[in-house]
Parts: sequence; structure tokens; C-alpha cells
Amino acid sequence: TPKMLTRKIKLWDINAHITCRLCNGYLIDATTVTECLHTFCRSCLVKYLEENNTCPTCRIVIHQSHPLQYIGHDRTMQDIVYKLVPGLQEAEMKKQREFYHKLGMEVPGDIKGETCSTKQHLDSHRNGETKADENSNKETSEEKQEEDNDYHRSDEQVSICLECNSSKLRGLKRKWIRCSAQATVLHLKKFIAKKLNLSSFNELDILCNEEILGKDHTLKFVVVTRWRFKKAPLLLHYRPKMDLL
Repeated sequence: TPKMLTRKIKLWDINAHITCRLCNGYLIDATTVTECLHTFCRSCLVKYLEENNTCPTCRIVIHQSHPLQYIGHDRTMQDIVYKLVPGLQEAEMKKQREFYHKLGMEVPGDIKGETCSTKQHLDSHRNGETKADENSNKETSEEKQEEDNDYHRSDEQVSICLECNSSKLRGLKRKWIRCSAQATVLHLKKFIAKKLNLSSFNELDILCNEEILGKDHTLKFVVVTRWRFKKAPLLLHYRPKMDLL
């Protein structure tokens, strides 16, 4: 029965997953590093990255000079934290209201009244009920359009050499390419498949240092973890996919 399948978990057991490693408090304005997916309070992470360029948890290099461009607000994680920790959202909104009152500033509309529930918060964004949401969506859409038109030319770039190491496939006419560091191995698979007229990009494996790369790895991640102390270009090999039993 549903009652028998219900399992109670103590908050203490999951604290490690919903707390910030920098302040040891519950996540507030949860912000995630895009490369390694570790999450922190936004204010804690921004302050930390003013003098560092590595993740506080795993020490991976986020970006040599602009690490703040490679972090993002994690709304899903923040909603989970607010839902799991009783009274946390209300307490945080109260602190923010007191902060604005102390400075003699007008309190923003989203924290002026009592805090809505997580579900109401999500529904309001989904239905576009507030003007602020509409403006935010419009700005996001415009920013995305600008990014699309830019073709990621403003991103950090990575030089790559794509070599074929199988007699079953032909080499590329132009094996030297330069692309965004945010491109993934999956993007390269699709690129190679299109150039070689393959029926599916899933037929390919891409390797670095004879190690098969995961399709979701970004080129930045590959450079940092597999090519960090070597000279450009990043040398990658492709071959027909091997089914490992």
C-alpha cells in the first residue's frame, strides 16, 4: 500500500546535499558551477571567486580569468531547499525586508508581502502572472537571441585537431577546428557524423589520451582534466563505436 511505501528521512541525513560548503549554512540563492555542478550560496561563491578561479569543493579550474561567467542560478535546488527546511524561506524574506528598510530603500515586490509557497512561486512563473516575470522572460529571450546570433564567438575558444584512428572511417578534409570551450563531445560527434555522411552520430567514439570521452563533457572540462599541461591544439581521435559487453 502507499502507506507502507512511505519512508521518513531525517533532515540531518541530507544536510550535506543542501548546505553551502563555504558558510556551512542552508543554500540561499543557490548558484551552481557549470563545469562540475557543485552548488553554493550565491553571495558566498561570488565573494570566493573574487580572489580564486577554482571550485571550492573539487578545485577544478572554472575559468582562468572570468570564473563568474561560468556559474548560474539553480532555481530547482533552491526550491528543494525551501521545501525541505521549515521556515527557511520566510526567515530569508524577512531578513531581506529588514535590510531594505534599514537602508531606506523600497522593498522589491517579490519580497514585500508574505512569502508564497514553492508551488505558487513556480506557477506564477509558469503562467506569467506578474509584470516582473514578463519583463524577465522578455529580457531572457532577447539575451538568448543575442547569444544565438553571436554563435558563441565571444566564448573562450579551444583549438582542436580531430584525427581518425580507424581504417573503417575516413579522415576529415579539415581536421583543425576552433570552437567554443562550452561545446560538448556530443557536438563534435554530430559535426564528424555530418562531415562523413554517417547515418547516426551514435556510431562514433571520441577519445583523448586513448580514453573514451563522455558525450556531455565540455571541451573546457576535457582540456582541464586531460590536456592541462600540454600545448594546443587539443588532440582528439574518433573511431567507430565499440560495444563493450
